[in-house]
Amino acid sequence: MRDKGFLKRGPSAEAEVDGLRALGAVVRVPRILDHGADFLLLEQLDLKRSGDWAALAQMLATLHRATGPRFGWHRDNWIGGTQQINAWRDDWPTFFHECRIQPQLALARKKGFDLPEPSRLENHDPQPSLLHGDLWNGNAGFTADGPVMFDPAVYYGDREADLAMTELFGGFPARFYDAYNEALPLPEGYETRKHLYNLYHLLNHLNLFGDGYLAQVQRTLGLLHAL
Repeated sequence: MRDKGFLKRGPSAEAEVDGLRALGAVVRVPRILDHGADFLLLEQLDLKRSGDWAALAQMLATLHRATGPRFGWHRDNWIGGTQQINAWRDDWPTFFHECRIQPQLALARKKGFDLPEPSRLENHDPQPSLLHGDLWNGNAGFTADGPVMFDPAVYYGDREADLAMTELFGGFPARFYDAYNEALPLPEGYETRKHLYNLYHLLNHLNLFGDGYLAQVQRTLGLLHAL
């Protein structure tokens, strides 16, 4: 008899299993009870939206200390309902341009959005850290035993990309960022780079949900061109 749990269905099931296993080797994620080509059954957790934010920050820093040899992942996965390309690259600016920004811009242009190219990253050479990949405040929570992460879109990339996304869509409280910077300080230039990293997610929302996100995309592009 199948255990009761939280059932998810869709084409991203196998990629999510892969991502949860990768994260689960380092930090706490929901246990996988069962899975198949188009479904995933996770343990049902009693999640709270708020809790020990410092502990979550320390958990994220622990995840980011897990590093890989190159940028990318051994398979493509999904960012929301969009396939995420994870082809291996030797340097981060090339990976982010070719596997993140370019595919989203191409999709946006197919949908009729006339958007300019943002400036490319230059002179930034981070370590390839293991990333959650989709870390907004709806993809982390708190149990009586501490924080937990879920719904990943994992790859090896610049850890700043995870931090940048935590600032989107409601953000995390200040004590989270204070604790992260105490555990693993962010380098100079993050406050500029974060806008380019978040452009990827804003473009994805534009492509998935339509022109309600167009103004935010345009503002971010304008900001990047002004920097």
